[in-house]
Amino acid sequence: MIKPSLGGSTRSIYLGLACLSLALHLLLAFFCLSVLQTACVLPTSSPASTPTRTDSQHSQPISHSSSSSSSASSRKLPTIPQSEEHHTLSANTSTDASERQAKLMAAGKGPRVKSLSKVEELFKHPLYNLPRPPLQDDDWLLRVKTNEHAGDGGSEEEEKEDAVLNESQWHSTSVEGGYDKASWTSEAETHPPWLRFHLGISRWELYDRKDPILAQLTHYLATQRVLGAVQKTGGTQLKLVMSFPNHGQALLKPMKQSRDAETNVNLFYFSDFERHNAEIAAFHLDRLLGFNRIPPVVGRLINVTSEVREITSDKKLSRTFFTSPAGNVCFYGQCEYYCSPEHPVCGRPHELEVSLAAMLPDLTLAPRRSWRSPWRRSYSRHKLAEWQKDPAYCDTVKQKPPYNQGTRLVDLIDMAVLDFLMSNMDRHHYETFEKFGNETFLLHLDNGRAFGRHSQDEPSILVPLQQCCRIRRTTLLRLRLLSLPGFRLSDVMRESLLGDPLATVAPVLSEPHLSALDRRLAAVLQVVEACEQHHDDVIYDDWEG
Repeated sequence: MIKPSLGGSTRSIYLGLACLSLALHLLLAFFCLSVLQTACVLPTSSPASTPTRTDSQHSQPISHSSSSSSSASSRKLPTIPQSEEHHTLSANTSTDASERQAKLMAAGKGPRVKSLSKVEELFKHPLYNLPRPPLQDDDWLLRVKTNEHAGDGGSEEEEKEDAVLNESQWHSTSVEGGYDKASWTSEAETHPPWLRFHLGISRWELYDRKDPILAQLTHYLATQRVLGAVQKTGGTQLKLVMSFPNHGQALLKPMKQSRDAETNVNLFYFSDFERHNAEIAAFHLDRLLGFNRIPPVVGRLINVTSEVREITSDKKLSRTFFTSPAGNVCFYGQCEYYCSPEHPVCGRPHELEVSLAAMLPDLTLAPRRSWRSPWRRSYSRHKLAEWQKDPAYCDTVKQKPPYNQGTRLVDLIDMAVLDFLMSNMDRHHYETFEKFGNETFLLHLDNGRAFGRHSQDEPSILVPLQQCCRIRRTTLLRLRLLSLPGFRLSDVMRESLLGDPLATVAPVLSEPHLSALDRRLAAVLQVVEACEQHHDDVIYDDWEG
């Protein structure tokens, strides 16, 4: 009689527990439905087959600035707005999730928030956005002549200058020789990129970094169809002038040696090859320093057969073409140095790396004056220049025009800093636009012998700074900014060079050259620090132009 009683009691207990469990599940279901608009997510499979969601897995999709993370969240929680979901999380959970997400991003995992690049951050810095004096009519190198100025009298030089364009339009309907039809007016939209670049040159800089024409011009140089190629006269090494269908031109320097090849330590500076990648890198470095004094340069691959040999009208150049034993098309042109069959420029077998630099306005429209640098080297294997023998040489320089007034001396020191950073010892002359007299910037032209050695620095390039102990305030502040980890010069230079077309073929500058920039920048700042310990007037406090 006892056993049946116990069995009935056990069944009653089991039935009660089952009812209680069912009731609890129903209550849980109603509770989840009531908070569906918050953070509760019903499981889609049995607890045994579904792993428990961890905090890091739950927090990973939460990002309001990443499109990829937003889409991931929408797939997991299609009916839950992100704002409401975020509202239900506690402050501690959000903090922990943010820390874990940062670690994931640092490791290359998880959603990434788009941010400004180092170059973009650099150019947003106040030191690169200083107020400038408003430009007057005489501060522009070239002007577009309008009807209201058509009747004004003026000198012959002004008439040449104003003749660049006229309101009555400049027409070129001839297609002979492959030139495009052109119809230019005083409206900037009708001008090709090279002409807009010329019209944007002012007293203080070659181009405005914020002007969209800079990107248009570099794209133009990298993609425009080549219409003609002739050798440029003058100079010591081979250069070509390339013509484009819209009447634009560019200066070409070819690749003559590997970009990784260092200059032989036994060679004098005037016996070295010019480098195409040095011209490209010099333009980027000049821009990152805030100078804007080198014409835009891009790298490009050309076909030496179809884009030089078959279209050139230069008979002297065409006679120097030959096919090497390796089957490569080569040429050597005619120049003072390294233009011989022993120093050819060769394609592989037709393809050749080159640099293309935007041409400056024709000398008939914008004459330039060439100045001999006071710190010019002797270009002799035996003699020393005067500045190499006289430690007080700067005192002599400061007494002579144009270095005895204005900003010419600190402009020259700007150029010396640039040359030291890229190890260019070949700065024997510099140029300015005649129109602006002595109140203007220096053109930093012809940088092909830069970036020859990365393992060795040349302190003598910094002698103008060492002897004069003067530097422009904005230049010094930017150099100090570029020495900081957030704006390290090598980093912004590497990033800037990635925008050049040749970067898809190989890095424009090798890593040792980029590292050398940081080392040399530190050396410049050490020289300034030494000057400040012995002089009170080291910093030249004027506006950046």
